[in-house]
Amino acid sequence: MPSAEDTSVHQHQERSVVRPTHQDEVAEAGSELIGGRSGRWTRLGSTALTPVGVVALVALGMFALGMVQKLPCYNWAWFRGAGSQYTHACYSDIPHLFAARGFSDGLVPYFDRLAGDMQYLEYPVLTGVFMQVASWLTPGGSLQHREQMYWMVNAGMLMICAVIIAVCAARTHRRRPWDGLLVALAPAFALTATINWDLLAVALTAAAMLMWSRGRVLAFGILIGLATAAKLYPVFLLGPVFVLCWRAGKWREFGMATLGAVVSWLVVNLPVMALAPDGWKKFYTFSEERGIDFGSFWLIITQRTGESIEVSTVNTVSTLTTVLLCAAIGALTLMAPRRPRLAQLAFLVVAAFILVNKVYSPQYVLWLIPLAALARPRWRDFLIWQACEVMYFLGIWMYLAYTTSGDKHQGLPTEGYQLAIALHLLGTLYLCAVVVRDILMPERDVVRRDGSDDPSGGVLDGAPDAFVLGRAAHPPRHAHAAVEGPRVEWGAGRDPVAD
Repeated sequence: MPSAEDTSVHQHQERSVVRPTHQDEVAEAGSELIGGRSGRWTRLGSTALTPVGVVALVALGMFALGMVQKLPCYNWAWFRGAGSQYTHACYSDIPHLFAARGFSDGLVPYFDRLAGDMQYLEYPVLTGVFMQVASWLTPGGSLQHREQMYWMVNAGMLMICAVIIAVCAARTHRRRPWDGLLVALAPAFALTATINWDLLAVALTAAAMLMWSRGRVLAFGILIGLATAAKLYPVFLLGPVFVLCWRAGKWREFGMATLGAVVSWLVVNLPVMALAPDGWKKFYTFSEERGIDFGSFWLIITQRTGESIEVSTVNTVSTLTTVLLCAAIGALTLMAPRRPRLAQLAFLVVAAFILVNKVYSPQYVLWLIPLAALARPRWRDFLIWQACEVMYFLGIWMYLAYTTSGDKHQGLPTEGYQLAIALHLLGTLYLCAVVVRDILMPERDVVRRDGSDDPSGGVLDGAPDAFVLGRAAHPPRHAHAAVEGPRVEWGAGRDPVAD
């Protein structure tokens, strides 16, 4: 039997958990499907139905629905010409690359040369390892059967990544585990999860954010290095860590994080770099040489003007623009009235990279979803953005159906696809704008309304400023003190600063 002290601690922890249905009107309305705003399930004593457990189960369910959405392709559309997989919006790179990148023939990534122009696998090393392990687990049979099984094996491995992402998002904000439902229920997450292998890098990045929130700086760096060995974008998170540590005077912590990232990246890459240099560098040369592609504002420009743009020009302009945007985010960090939260800056820098990039594949939304859930846990804004991303997801497949249907012109014409791209860009810019507003007006930040500083900030949570540009307010009390001291009782009424 638990002691009276244990019961008291459990009750205090339960009271300290923020329930979105008590502070978010959209979440409250949606909660009617599961028993109303009081959160009937959250009051059950079963450990299987803790907030994190519910988030994990929902993530599994949504991932399974995403697999069901791919059934037309799994059954026949992947193998009967390009058009059907586009009209059913169930395309995936995974089965096609099983043969196209030599896995069906037993070729070793980076070491064995491929037939055709690609020459070597164009993915970072850790993603290549993931792909190779999946090929080892794929049973034999006809090529079509093996392609189906290869997708299924990868889907199983990616499902594990999806649950890790949702659980890490739920645990990163100690008092806001229900925000993990934003990740688990995100429609774009379910639709794009098995298009490619991005979930591996996203899972490692989500785990890194969790480690940072627990003050485990070296583990954060190691995981960021591993994530960068799977996809390039996670390295951008070291930028926000740099400016936050600069403002807080935490140089030792930044050094440990950077050291961990560099060492873990080298451990993964050095063997391949030394033994198969041509195969190792293919990802980087392919990224540099790749032309303007789907989903970018660059594509709108070239289609509207009818003029091509040199790849070198696009690379230079997009790189300089990314650097300028990151510098602006850094200046915002040092000038904000209160030190921004890491999740806010992480979302902004990754979004900046995506917005100016020369390609936006539909699965890139996976990079932003867990960061958006931590940066701006408001259901209205999150769902507005998700609606834009779902429209883009449908738009690209309907456009490809149009371009492959010949004279039939079945699908979305060029002008319609340009509108889908614009919706994606505007939706992402909208979410960036509300995050920037929260940074400039921290009293509007729902995470901080109980007096917390940065519940997922680890060593930065509650730390005094050591360097600021201009006048900045003193940071609020530590998040743990906010839990134990006077706090807003969301159940007593409507959110006092409703948007």
